[in-house]
Amino acid sequence: MKPALHRFVAGALGAAMAAAACGAMAQTAYPCKVVKLVSPYPPGGTTDILARLVAPGLAKELGTTVIVDNKGGASSNIGTEFVSGAAPDGCTLLLGNNTGVVINRNLYKLRLDPVKALTPIVEVASVPLVLYVNASESAKTVDQLVAAVKAAPGKYSFASGGSGSPQHLMGELLKLEMKLDMTHVPYRGQGPALQDVIAGQVPVAFETTTAIASQLVGGGRIRALATTGSTRSKNLPDVPTMKELGYGNFVVENWYGIFAPAKTPPALAERLNRDLVKVLKSPDVAKSLAEMGSRDVAGSSGQFSQFIDKELPYWESLVKRSGAKVD
Repeated sequence: MKPALHRFVAGALGAAMAAAACGAMAQTAYPCKVVKLVSPYPPGGTTDILARLVAPGLAKELGTTVIVDNKGGASSNIGTEFVSGAAPDGCTLLLGNNTGVVINRNLYKLRLDPVKALTPIVEVASVPLVLYVNASESAKTVDQLVAAVKAAPGKYSFASGGSGSPQHLMGELLKLEMKLDMTHVPYRGQGPALQDVIAGQVPVAFETTTAIASQLVGGGRIRALATTGSTRSKNLPDVPTMKELGYGNFVVENWYGIFAPAKTPPALAERLNRDLVKVLKSPDVAKSLAEMGSRDVAGSSGQFSQFIDKELPYWESLVKRSGAKVD
């Protein structure tokens, strides 16, 4: 056989074997009868919403049962640590976010570093935050809110889903940039924080466009002042960005992704990524994500890992500059 023909045949055989291996992997039964998808927050927040959005499709792709398990508390550290210490067998996954994975390591003394203890599988969503107030507040713009807070030092407080959340750090940045005297009130998740702002217990907060958009429709109990996106949010087109109002340092998004414990076998992690990308790009889920104000961020696990590496220095710097503490 001529050398060129030999190389062609060998290459074709190699490709066929690889395709057969992939096909066999796709047909192999998933190793877990039940997959636990941990949301490290109570029900009602964006993380919980996203977990319940992807769980049915993931169950279908894997051919097994997927349950959402809410393990809230300690600004997502409890649920994040639970998955970080789980067996790397694909049976326990985390729907985490920047709070638990890249921010809290700068604020808390953690037993496990999530960056080292977790394997990134796929980014699920990335949404801007909204600066909003209870509707009883007189402020209708960011400037008016700043003026009101400055006129009453120590009177105002702002809510967040826990110390270290992007919502908390945006509040601290607001204090820093505008020289405001405000008190941080942390909750056990964004859901409870949002409900207390709606109820008028706390006047001000940052929240994701995902959670705020549904509350603004026919509610009238809260008022959105600005978003933190680089451009206006598609689901809140009438709300200006902080950037266009002249607050250029307030361009940030809250991102979410699925993680497995470290040392999860690469083939298993790749299968999870492949199946989750199918779920995220399915028409119904993609439509829901767009309606939540998320960009299409689903990609390879390698892309997600590289993105996290870039996020680490930003949040570390923001924690130091803002002087944020665990309240």
